[in-house]
Amino acid sequence: MRTTSLLVMSLFEIDPDAGLRVEVDDAVATVTLARPERLNPQGPVMWEELVRVRRALPGTVRVAVLRGEGRAFSAGLDKSLIGAGGILDLAQLPEAEATARIAGWQDAFDWSSRADLVTVAAVQGHAIGGGFQLALGVDIRIVADDVSFCMAEPTLGIVPDLGGTKRLVDLVGTSRATEICLTGRRIGAEEALRLGLASHVVPAGELDAAVATTVQAVLAIDRDASAETKALLAGAHTRSQDGQQRAEREAQYRRLRALTGHAE
Repeated sequence: MRTTSLLVMSLFEIDPDAGLRVEVDDAVATVTLARPERLNPQGPVMWEELVRVRRALPGTVRVAVLRGEGRAFSAGLDKSLIGAGGILDLAQLPEAEATARIAGWQDAFDWSSRADLVTVAAVQGHAIGGGFQLALGVDIRIVADDVSFCMAEPTLGIVPDLGGTKRLVDLVGTSRATEICLTGRRIGAEEALRLGLASHVVPAGELDAAVATTVQAVLAIDRDASAETKALLAGAHTRSQDGQQRAEREAQYRRLRALTGHAE
């Protein structure tokens, strides 16, 4: 039985100005950027609500799908927030206050750090600036063949500050990430797949079905095995080979103890 966004709104008191719709259906949460007439622009109100939703998803949720309604995932920062009265006003604040505010916004893009939650982005059309960074912040990106990724912030005289620089470097390397960010060029579906920015590319009309197939495959995996494996993968880049193998041994021992009824 589908639980509508009204339930999530009652739990999280989602601001109607956030431009979000959230549905929880058993073990799957779907977070939809829902201002399609403007290509799903982003801003502080949306980011604050994304943080609240992610933190408060019930433990019964195993998969969260992030998607954009309409012909775009997200064209990034709301253009009305670029000038006075928007993010430029941060310059009038003391550094500690301004950077603390940005830190709060960055938290909205960290959808991959919860080991018990597998996150999937269904990306079509424009994924520009903050849209690109939001897609980078999940575990799995399934993209339509019309996708257009772009890190546009430097072309506006600002920097990508929503966690996307490290995530991009981790995926494609420093040299390629530098070229992507400092040219502001668009990356299409086939290049995204080749670079590792996309897990799968499908025709636009098949995006929802492809995401649903992936979600069901994830749900078919034992929850604890999934969480342990995700944690191993997430920490692999910070460990030596010996350190990673040690982590694998320890994780496997925990799983075997649990499977044989010896877990504490």
